[in-house]
Amino acid sequence: MLYPSIDSLMTKIDSKYSLVSVAAKRARKLQVNAKPQLEKYVSHKNVGKALEEIHADQLHYRLATKQKDEAYE
Repeated sequence: MLYPSIDSLMTKIDSKYSLVSVAAKRARKLQVNAKPQLEKYVSHKNVGKALEEIHADQLHYRLATKQKDEAYE
């Protein structure tokens, strides 16, 4: 059984695409020795650690706002 489960992660982030994107970005940062946000991890791999941080509400995302392109107005 995987920890955290996909069902519990989907309550934190609403789409699988966004979940994968946030986890991958954080895993890359952990790979270059970013500061861990949790005291103890179950997983030994960076993607698993990123998913654990999402599950613990340590990672969030926000949607970028679209900027108007003035050339098309």
